[in-house]
Amino acid sequence: MSDALNSSTGGCGSGNCSCKSQAQQRAARNPFDDTDYGTPLRHADVDVTIEIDGKSVTVPAGTSVMRASIEAGINVPKLCATDSLEPFGSCRLCLVEIEGRRGYPASCTTPVEAGMKVRTQTDRLQKLRRNVMELYISDHPLDCLTCPANGDCELQDMAGVTGLREVRYGFDGANHLRDTKDESNPYFTYDPSKCIVCNRCVRACEETQGTFALTIAGRGFESRVAASENQPFMDSECVSCGACVAACPTATLQEKSVTLLGQGEHSVITTCAYCGVGCSFKAEMKGSQVVRMVPYKNGEANEGHACVKGRFAWGYATHKDRITKPMIRAKITDPWREVSWDEAIRYAASEFRRIQDKHGRDSIGGITSSRCTNEETYLVQKLVRAAFGNNNVDTCARVCHSPTGYGLKTTLGESAGTQTFASVERADVIVVIGANPTDGHPVFGSRLKRRVREGAKLVVIDPRRIDIVDTAHVKASYHLQLRPGTNVAIVNALAHVIVTEGLLNEAFVAERCEPRAFDQWRAFVALPENSPEATADVTGVPAEQVREAARLYARGGSAPGMPAGRSAIYYGLGVTEHAQGSTMVMGIANLAMATGNIGREGVGVNPLRGQNNVQGSCDMGSFPHELPGYRHIGDEKVRALFEDAWNVTLQPEPGLRIPNMFDAALDGSFKGLYCQGEDIVQSDPNTQHVAAALSSMECIVVQDIFLNETAKYAHVFLPGSSFLEKDGTFTNAERRISRVRKVMPPLAGYADWEVTLLLSRALGYEMDYANPSEIMDEIAALTPTFHGVSYEKLDQFGSIQWPCNEEAPEGTPTMHVDTFVRGKGRFVITKFIASPEKVTRKYPLLLTTGRILTQYNVGAQTRRTENSRWHDEDRLEIHPHDAEERGIRHDDWVGIESRAGQTVLRAKVTDRVQPGVVYTTFHFPESGANVITTDSSDWATNCPEYKVTAVQVSLVQQPSQWQRDYSRFNAEQLELLRQRSAAGATESVTAGK
Repeated sequence: MSDALNSSTGGCGSGNCSCKSQAQQRAARNPFDDTDYGTPLRHADVDVTIEIDGKSVTVPAGTSVMRASIEAGINVPKLCATDSLEPFGSCRLCLVEIEGRRGYPASCTTPVEAGMKVRTQTDRLQKLRRNVMELYISDHPLDCLTCPANGDCELQDMAGVTGLREVRYGFDGANHLRDTKDESNPYFTYDPSKCIVCNRCVRACEETQGTFALTIAGRGFESRVAASENQPFMDSECVSCGACVAACPTATLQEKSVTLLGQGEHSVITTCAYCGVGCSFKAEMKGSQVVRMVPYKNGEANEGHACVKGRFAWGYATHKDRITKPMIRAKITDPWREVSWDEAIRYAASEFRRIQDKHGRDSIGGITSSRCTNEETYLVQKLVRAAFGNNNVDTCARVCHSPTGYGLKTTLGESAGTQTFASVERADVIVVIGANPTDGHPVFGSRLKRRVREGAKLVVIDPRRIDIVDTAHVKASYHLQLRPGTNVAIVNALAHVIVTEGLLNEAFVAERCEPRAFDQWRAFVALPENSPEATADVTGVPAEQVREAARLYARGGSAPGMPAGRSAIYYGLGVTEHAQGSTMVMGIANLAMATGNIGREGVGVNPLRGQNNVQGSCDMGSFPHELPGYRHIGDEKVRALFEDAWNVTLQPEPGLRIPNMFDAALDGSFKGLYCQGEDIVQSDPNTQHVAAALSSMECIVVQDIFLNETAKYAHVFLPGSSFLEKDGTFTNAERRISRVRKVMPPLAGYADWEVTLLLSRALGYEMDYANPSEIMDEIAALTPTFHGVSYEKLDQFGSIQWPCNEEAPEGTPTMHVDTFVRGKGRFVITKFIASPEKVTRKYPLLLTTGRILTQYNVGAQTRRTENSRWHDEDRLEIHPHDAEERGIRHDDWVGIESRAGQTVLRAKVTDRVQPGVVYTTFHFPESGANVITTDSSDWATNCPEYKVTAVQVSLVQQPSQWQRDYSRFNAEQLELLRQRSAAGATESVTAGK
């Protein structure tokens, strides 16, 4: 919440604030009741006692009369006030009488004063409110019985509260009852005839989302809510986050699903399965049918906000493409054959045992999913270690945030971010490195933009001009537009300024960090070769910009000589997906320690995780060298703990990482793979290399909800379950563990965790759990940071941030408060080494990749929703100078060639990218974005260097050879899928490929 809400204007005015401590609030509230007071605001320490309708109530100074009334258990009628927006005072329904004061002030904008006597219910107030309501209704359609908001309309409610029974006024032709409904948005309608011009949608777009797409056009009865310049919503700046729909008190803005299905009859609290923000939602249901997903106000990651994906793009869960019956085939050139679950599981298990008997114990492995729950991920790594008998398990975090784990573990002692998302509201300086929050993490992006509008300074370090660099309402103080691959050079230059200009927090370093390592680091970064002037030719960033940004970060926005403010760093895949990804993460941690920006609110090192459960998949022991809780498999005591619990002997040597699995497959020693919920053919680099590796295996088992690109190389397909069909937990980027609750039965009959149990049992290793709660109990028993976690506690508190154990029974919002997890913080020397991907005359441009708001990851979910109305293909962004040199115009087809391969995309000529750099997304498999990314990877973790690929771009007239082969192969696989019913229920499947 902004500090403006705590001023003398009286807070938000709707009773959203309690002055209890967070711990008291969490213990007292029901987490399923979104009418609760929610997040506390920071009021003055002075309390004020007033009298409301004869009741005495004591509240903090600055509280509004409306809020004080709710504290006293008195509800004041209102329309324009809501607990998520600042007070506005326009509807005039919340009028009150105050003894000794003239007139009838609005309670939402009137602050309390000591000794004040307030009356909220008098005959005069009732008459005034009824007259106000009559004016509203006079300009409103009288179609309440057929209105889609019937039963969920505040206007109806307030008409009842005020006792309105008839309307005396009519303005035939003068009002907007005949205005045309805007149906352009695929998810909601705008019906101006029902608008009461309360401004709630406009304020939600401004205050909550920060897009400023809506305004009020016209005056008096001609007033209208207008999107951009009176455009249809679909053509406007609206990003379809749904904040306006949630704020609307009538059916002016209404979900089309509600119009079609009617109001839900019950709701279930669950967690979004898209990005790493981990938003909480109320799934409003009719039986087992989802009516709508409403952002949950008590969700501490999102506090009632959402984005277009989580809010609206959930229809994929029941899409016609869902595969709901198990399928098997002997060769990938054979038609799929639908079989029973029993036959599919028996076949998969027998194939894995056959392969191990022939090629050895280590010839098979598994890949866990960052889209599945913690419990499901835990079971897959347990399956590999206990049933397969090896450590060949890895996760998609390998290709995104594995450098975060390595870098933060080395420097700070824990493989995770340090803060809550809400911490950004206390930051004075925000540094965003290699991340695009408004597209990749939109709800957090809205928080960040709000804090910048309130006065925080923003530094963006990115090769591309992302939205937060310069918009109408948010502007970065500095945009360090570096060349791809030079992150470490820029972080060393920033450190050089901090060290040589005396901007270090010497006291923090002396108390909290290893002195010898610090002295070595300080000597290293002070070298002239690390100065902004020396690195400018490498990074392309002017030296003075680097110096000014470094001073801003180190001082926290304060003037020289003044106490430093708070500076926070947020980073994304533009940091980790580099050959020096781990080095850069350590460089960021060095900066935070050197300036004391760690261990309190408003500071920290904060990785923005890409998928919903990337953090959780790492926590659960999905890496080949680590058991749950990031403990090395070679540690005899740790291994003994798991051996005793699992009743097996575990292998002490680390297994194969994903890239090693591919190489071993091509070498002939790795022959079987269990892949749950990941599409490695589309998401991993050098697609042709991945496809060749999979083609050389004898049995690939894919478990997913759609027949994805990887499934085209599979021999067994096990239908997966969506997040709406399962119970469990996700862990978001701020270490917040949140419940996932089943709202409908699994379409294929089993949730993912149950399928893994079936396979393990068929392999001869019994895993016996009645429900996911028991799996979490085992996780908690074996993992120190989860010792205090249980479903009972999650239901009590709503969510918990680990570590949650004996030392922190309610969780840990902020890490490293008094000491680092490793004891003393460790500075690490971060020498810049140029990427092996170098531009040449043949490959003169650098390709970097990223995401877009409306699509998600490989697009398997979002491409099967109306989100493709906004973004239906991947395009190549190219600077006008580079385009002109090559004779390329906007929308032309262009060939992109790298050392790994070729593909063809349509061009988007834009100055968002700098000369010499091109950019694309990777949401559509036919685009072949990863056909051209190379095998170059991070030195410590093998995280691919997606962000730096040397390419040439040229005008073309036809698809690439890979795309032609892809189209042919895709058509063949679809035909084999079509033939599955003709394969015959009695056809036998022989062993082998």
